[in-house]
Amino acid sequence: MRTPENGMQETAHDIVRRLRAAGHVAYYAGGSVRDLLRGQAPKDIDVATDARPEAVQKMFSRTYAVGAHFGVVVVLEEGFQFEVATFRSDGAYLDGRRPAEVHFATAEEDAARRDFTINGMFFDPEGNEVIDFVGGRADLEAKLVRAIGDPSQRFAEDRLRLLRAIRFATVLDFEIEPSTWEAVVAHAASIKEISAERIREELVRIFMSPQRVRGWDLLDASGLLGAILPEVAAMKGCEQPPQFHPEGDVFKHTRIMLGLLPPAASLPLVFSVLFHDIGKPPTFSVDETGRIRFNGHDRVGAEMTETIMQRLRFSRAEIDATVEAVRQHMVFKDVPNMRLAKLKRFMARPTFEDELELHRVDCASSHGMMDNFEFLRQKREEFANEPIIPPPLVHGGDLISLGLKPGPRFGEILEAVETRQLEGALTSREEALEWVKAEFSIAN
Repeated sequence: MRTPENGMQETAHDIVRRLRAAGHVAYYAGGSVRDLLRGQAPKDIDVATDARPEAVQKMFSRTYAVGAHFGVVVVLEEGFQFEVATFRSDGAYLDGRRPAEVHFATAEEDAARRDFTINGMFFDPEGNEVIDFVGGRADLEAKLVRAIGDPSQRFAEDRLRLLRAIRFATVLDFEIEPSTWEAVVAHAASIKEISAERIREELVRIFMSPQRVRGWDLLDASGLLGAILPEVAAMKGCEQPPQFHPEGDVFKHTRIMLGLLPPAASLPLVFSVLFHDIGKPPTFSVDETGRIRFNGHDRVGAEMTETIMQRLRFSRAEIDATVEAVRQHMVFKDVPNMRLAKLKRFMARPTFEDELELHRVDCASSHGMMDNFEFLRQKREEFANEPIIPPPLVHGGDLISLGLKPGPRFGEILEAVETRQLEGALTSREEALEWVKAEFSIAN
């Protein structure tokens, strides 16, 4: 049966076949080769060839150049997109991100300018053969992330490779080869030269991985965490009241929480775990009894979260959901004492499910008291058979019919009706209208 995965591979094979028929060398390149050798379906397949960009564009009917200067042409075939790049060697990197010029070259020279050995292999689908000039296959088998050539030079060329090394080690669960690791540590501070968008993309891939705790540890040990997220690094050594946090400081607490998350946690959930206590270091105090306090850390943390996520160019929706979770995470201690209407409104918010999971891992990683979590799970089951917020019994038009003029009082009345409806005191439109007339002294 043809699936999207094998359909993409068949189409990529056909592109290679057509390039070969025209007298060119052509291989699969980069991460797709790594994935195929690991027995995994690649998410995309790049093709490397000695054909020049103009020859590629003449050979295929639907193309567009995304990096003509770098010899890259996108070929559109069978509903798939493939980057077809001419073998090249790179000139000097003047901006720590891209070469100032490139020269079309051989496959071996092309492999030598790539980042890591496991990404530097080629695959010939015609001969079912791996072409490996850089020792990538051995490193793949040894589960090693190793820079091609001189690691310091590779990272000086493109600072983003510092984070990519962490990402590959995290996602693949590989070790970083010692000299490559030393170069990551030595160059960590220079990551700030990379655009916020690029940094965000790599951080998201690291922390959305099921091995996110390993990513946290590597970012911390390398110095990259302190360079990118100094607000998170500042949690290290920030002590907490031992009766509530026997696990240790805020940094350790957050790390444990990351490890308790389900593998497929949402982005706002993962980043709300990362940021939920960043307001603790700036609000740290000790009261007259000697107890550690973090008064207002949820509010301060929410403000800091918004600042960080704006700095890293997250989307508005991602920022809003994460900030809301950080702002609300201390409210969960009050849920057993909430009036029913307030509780239902709290649980009806679109961010509640992620916030409930944040609360679960927050408690499980510290004092272990799960009473409020179990209370909310029980309430969720109780409310499951009907909408938590049902359709309103009374609308603005009803109030106008009663002779009221639109204004601030409208909202007050409608909210009062909804509150009684949520608590079961009002169950029909007629009953609600009678209550409004009596409660707000409206003549018939």
